Amino acid sequence: MKTTNIDTVVGLFVLIGILCLGYLSINLGKLEFFGGDSYQVKAYFDSVAGLKKGASVEIAGVEVGRVDGISIDPKQGARARVDLSVRKGLKLQDDVIASVRTRGLIGDRYILLKPGGSDTPIEPGGTIRETEPAVDFEELFSKYVHGQVE
Repeated sequence: MKTTNIDTVVGLFVLIGILCLGYLSINLGKLEFFGGDSYQVKAYFDSVAGLKKGASVEIAGVEVGRVDGISIDPKQGARARVDLSVRKGLKLQDDVIASVRTRGLIGDRYILLKPGGSDTPIEPGGTIRETEPAVDFEELFSKYVHGQVE
């Protein structure tokens, strides 16, 4: 009888540990089940050099979403298509500007959204029309060295 009680307590302890580990994995990994609390929009850029899937999407320094995917869209003249996941409570105007920015001098890239003044929101699955590509420091430095700065 005594070993059965010890086995039950140990089994219960292991089960609780596995449940806690699963909960932490989901929350720290920012996994979403059943659609989550966000909606998708896309933006097209001439260059997204250094931007990675999972990068943050920010407005005024506050994280409001994540980059879900980056691909080339031949229908858009071989421009980079960036799929963004944005919080559901946040309504983006149709004149919002998306730009690729760098955190610090050599930091990670992220998407900065500058809100517009329009009253028309972008629908889920819609497209951000105004974009600014990433600044290519190598190209700027090369132009400076070769005296081609305008």
